[in-house]
Amino acid sequence: AAAAAVRGAKQSLRAELKQRLQAMSAEERLRQSRLLTQKVIAHSQYQKSRRISIFLSMQDEIETEEIIKDIFQQGKTCFIPQYQFQSNHMEMVKLASPEEISLLPKTSWNIHQPAEGEVREEALSTGGLDLIFMPGLGFDKHGNRLGRGKGYYDSYLKRCLQQQEVKPYTMALAFKEQICHQVPVDEHDMKVDEVLYEDPSTS
Repeated sequence: AAAAAVRGAKQSLRAELKQRLQAMSAEERLRQSRLLTQKVIAHSQYQKSRRISIFLSMQDEIETEEIIKDIFQQGKTCFIPQYQFQSNHMEMVKLASPEEISLLPKTSWNIHQPAEGEVREEALSTGGLDLIFMPGLGFDKHGNRLGRGKGYYDSYLKRCLQQQEVKPYTMALAFKEQICHQVPVDEHDMKVDEVLYEDPSTS
């Protein structure tokens, strides 16, 4: 019964968050994205990380394009998600350059990603990841994350814990509209180490 209650709570919160995100103007999304880009570039965890996984943004997510450019400018190695749509399996595959993104085919979610058959260097097979930028629909201040319900990131993080000695640092990038009082979670949900967002009390 408890599991069903959590599922129901997640579904209604997802619907509410999607409405909140749809109500945001393009200007406001861009303004917060720029602010978070500056926060990321100044962040000590980002500065010391060499191998970084980052998502390519959907329309209702923080825009990651400028962070990706900075990853390459700093000479770090960049990995992006390659989702397998018939399962909840995801790999993090190496990106050659920021310019390459627009050449990649688009998925049904309208995100660029390497074609399913294309073989690329996978992060876990070549030394793991130092930092993973986490997408999601909602977050609370305790690091609880509400994903889109497929479990891609939760299962990937579990593989990281099995295959690399030091756990990657996980950082969520969120609009302040995505910050919730409390996100409902079950035992499969992995917490994030830090949620970055525009917090008026700390700026």
